[in-house]
Amino acid sequence: METVVSGIRSTGKLHLGNFYGAVKNFVQMQNEYNCYFFIADYHSLTTHPNPEDLHGHVKQVLVEYLAAGIDPEKATIYVQSDVPEIAELYLYLNMNAYLGELERSTSFKDKVRSQPDNVNAGLLTYPVLMAADILIHRAIKVPVGKDQEQHLEMSRTFANRFNRLYHTDYFPEPFAFNFTKNLIKVPGLDGKGKMGKSEGEANAVYLSDEPEVIRKKVMRSLSDGGPTHENQQKPEPIQNLFDLMKIVSSADTYNHFDTQYNQCSIRYGDFKKQLAEDMIIATAPIREKINEIAKDETYLRQVARFGAIKARESASKTILEVRKIIGFKSF
Repeated sequence: METVVSGIRSTGKLHLGNFYGAVKNFVQMQNEYNCYFFIADYHSLTTHPNPEDLHGHVKQVLVEYLAAGIDPEKATIYVQSDVPEIAELYLYLNMNAYLGELERSTSFKDKVRSQPDNVNAGLLTYPVLMAADILIHRAIKVPVGKDQEQHLEMSRTFANRFNRLYHTDYFPEPFAFNFTKNLIKVPGLDGKGKMGKSEGEANAVYLSDEPEVIRKKVMRSLSDGGPTHENQQKPEPIQNLFDLMKIVSSADTYNHFDTQYNQCSIRYGDFKKQLAEDMIIATAPIREKINEIAKDETYLRQVARFGAIKARESASKTILEVRKIIGFKSF
């Protein structure tokens, strides 16, 4: 059975982008593949969270993984920092990662622009840690969004470089994988691109958001004065809202408002109200489970411990073999 690895960064609650871009696929994959789904708390350290926030965010993501349908009996769910072998492989791969290629990473350049006062080494070597997350289980398939495709390409580079350096074929090449034909990029509400926590609370609709919160966010989303002539191209903020409707609404609903836009008769208030209600309906079952699972501390501890044991079985085997390949020997 082929191995699949993917994770969600532990910076708080999951949003629609996480769910439709990744977690929904995870639920399907766990029935067909050997799946490892992790909560990336090491990665979150690049933003220097305080200890209370770090633990709370890890718990929140674990709860929402489970509420979204990931089954710990079918897939391995674990916290990244519970598997120290990842950090060891990260060190080995860093020895074969070069400054120039890391500085050319699109995400690194974006972070340099957006947070010039916190350009730390963790941001620079973020693709190496991501490669360690994948290669620690020698995964072949990695469900990622479009924004992570370059990082995955770098993971292949690091795997192949290790193989060449040590004259082995130990690490397989990991490739992007999705149940849909194209990788999904879920837009945000601010009219600028993908949905994400780093863009601010108003940009994302979270799986745990109450209905009234969702309504307020959607009604305040960026729009314009409306189309001025028939069949004109939608500007990015409006296209983003239509893309969100395509994800959460029925085809008939989408076509109804698309036709209105093309005929210059659309009323954005009605459009946004419908979008908000469809988001509420789409998230309702998960929201109910989140509230239920979050109360069961014993169950959450059991899931985390069981996942750590399973993940370390795979990771320990990889590290033992990598050490042997590199030439480490105990006296």
